[in-house]
Amino acid sequence: MSTLKFALWNAEWMNELFANNPIRYHDSDKKGYMTKQNIADRIHDIAGVVNEVSADIWVFVEGPNQTEELQYFFDTSVNGAWYCAVQSSGAQSIGIAVRADSNLLAENPLTWHNLKTAEYASKLDIATNEFRMDTDNDAVMEVHKFERKPLYASVKTKNDKTLNIIGVHLKSKGIFNAMEWSKWWSKADGNRKKIVAQCHQLRIAFLDDYLTNDETKNIPLIVCGDINDGPGFDTSEMKISASGVERLMGSIWKPNLTLGNVMYDVLNEKKKAKLDFEELYTASFADPIFNNKYQKAWIDHILYSRAKDGWIGQGEIIETMANGEKIYKKYPKSSDHFPVTCLIDIDKL
Repeated sequence: MSTLKFALWNAEWMNELFANNPIRYHDSDKKGYMTKQNIADRIHDIAGVVNEVSADIWVFVEGPNQTEELQYFFDTSVNGAWYCAVQSSGAQSIGIAVRADSNLLAENPLTWHNLKTAEYASKLDIATNEFRMDTDNDAVMEVHKFERKPLYASVKTKNDKTLNIIGVHLKSKGIFNAMEWSKWWSKADGNRKKIVAQCHQLRIAFLDDYLTNDETKNIPLIVCGDINDGPGFDTSEMKISASGVERLMGSIWKPNLTLGNVMYDVLNEKKKAKLDFEELYTASFADPIFNNKYQKAWIDHILYSRAKDGWIGQGEIIETMANGEKIYKKYPKSSDHFPVTCLIDIDKL
């Protein structure tokens, strides 16, 4: 079996590492404008995670906003040779890096699809433009938008197979300002509605077409990213009876069009039967509302199409490094998210 290792990671404000004209890292004694962490420490820790996880394909959420910056990071701080691309969407853009020296990939393995000009990618561009949806169930169509355009890329293997990848970063649930309690709940409810709307729009305006179109339905697809939502309903989602990530994965009425989830697949049968996801979390953060108690959330997902069997599996959330040390102990300045990885069998693509 010939397998590629795929990794998704929200690297937390990676854009703050870079200066321009020419592209370079900020001075080593400078602190990041968002994380307030030392730049040199952040470069060391982010690169340490990337090198140790040793994936063949990386998708970065909260990456730099230029391809040249991501390429600079891989050229100067990561082992091996790489091709990089970024879907620029401001300070929190989505990027992809693919190994150039893998014997499992084609000579030029990466194609980034410009959403404005690439023929099929333009459908994704249209799907993620401003749209209207009645999210309050009051017969009034609210206006919604995507804060960040998705990344759309293709990876070609040495056996001339193609894998398509969509990287997303959806609306944050975070509330970072103090406010009166009822206003806080109103804001929380609104954020959930926006996430559900974005997931629903991606599903009905792009994914359903991709999964049924003769040109694309048999090309394996990964949809991955920081969706800012997990399975089931939290308190706000109970009010609207909707889960964003479950809406994105698809309808039970169209089971052949649903997307799989690599982390659900690795649960034991007992946990699957009970829909027990407690052990799954990809982010850990101090909650200011509850005296900075650390909360855990499963919000970063690798989803996949089911047109072919057995091509993807062995999902893993990287919380512990090879030496047994926790990632936040060994690389404390890297990110508050954990990488999610899986293996891809190129013979089954």
